[in-house]
Amino acid sequence: MKYAQIQVLPQTPPGGVTAGIDWASADHVACVVDAAGQVRARFSVTHDRAGIRKLITGLRAAGVSEAAIECSDGALVDAMLDAGLTVAVITSRQMKNLRSRYGSAGAKDDRFDAFVLADALRTGRSRLRPLIPDTPATVALRAAVRARRDLVAHRIAACSQLRAQLAAVFPGAVGLFAALDSQISLAFLARFPSQEAVDQLSEVDLAAWLRTLPHRGKAPRPGQLHARLQAAARGTAGADGTARAPVTGALVATLTTLTAQIKALEADIAAQLAEMGTRPQDLRAPAGGGTHPRLGRLPAAWRARTSPHRLHGRTRHGGRRAAPTARETARDPRGNRCRHAGRARHQRGTSSSPGSLADAVSVRPWTPQYDGLQRYKVTHHGTEQKRPA
Repeated sequence: MKYAQIQVLPQTPPGGVTAGIDWASADHVACVVDAAGQVRARFSVTHDRAGIRKLITGLRAAGVSEAAIECSDGALVDAMLDAGLTVAVITSRQMKNLRSRYGSAGAKDDRFDAFVLADALRTGRSRLRPLIPDTPATVALRAAVRARRDLVAHRIAACSQLRAQLAAVFPGAVGLFAALDSQISLAFLARFPSQEAVDQLSEVDLAAWLRTLPHRGKAPRPGQLHARLQAAARGTAGADGTARAPVTGALVATLTTLTAQIKALEADIAAQLAEMGTRPQDLRAPAGGGTHPRLGRLPAAWRARTSPHRLHGRTRHGGRRAAPTARETARDPRGNRCRHAGRARHQRGTSSSPGSLADAVSVRPWTPQYDGLQRYKVTHHGTEQKRPA
């Protein structure tokens, strides 16, 4: 496969023409404009092999070597790159602002959008960059990460449905364990799906059930489980409870399958990262918290405390802090320079020796003790003011 490896766009488009393509799932509209912004050609094609071939032929016939489009991947983009065309991506958010430049009507029109894309490529060349295709390894990794993200969203939705179901028919199971979608919680609901199934349970029965679990982690003691079940509001029993038990079982089975598939994708992502020479533990959690490939779920405060602005000595407004002294300089768990040695030791643990990322979780950075280490605050002008610990 041969791609156009152009890093920057030339000052003037080759041949004096540019093209814009408004893509869709069923058909695509192409528009070609000249150096004066006048429409030279406009046509539409269907989204199939013959239509894409017709699109490439039409662009070549008009002398087009550059085209703008809103998406960065897909069969159409791959076909254009294979044909030797230079592709520039203009995002949907940029297109929303560009439409007001050419007209005040807010209606969406495919022919108009294709013209806007072509003319934006003609006039805004210095702000656009040609699309450089990723390597097959990166494409495969992106697909796996997106699939995992979608499965996590499905798991969250299924967990919300299960919580609403249990709140109506089996309230005692909602707060029985730390997380409703944890392995031990799903195993409990698979074994005891209704209120009647737990009415006759004793501490001895719960202890016997806990011993059957291969990996139960830090599970509550049988006495604690029994006390929680007895203190919770009583759920639906009788014929109504029996009729609703299959719904609980279906949601539990769905969550179990989703959790297993997410773990399988995480293992595949870790293997792909290993082949690329990247360690999963070097990746940060997403903004607003999230799931770390090694540490699991992390709160939003962990992201805030280990932001690149803090770790690399930058203020949140882009300014540079004063260079730390040798005594103040240290390394955080990821090996990045940290402003205060005490902060780095606190992130690693209580010891001054380097530790792993797992050790950093033992001292949670969202506790009040951690706030004592934040000795500097940044004003709205980007300057620093020292504050007492």
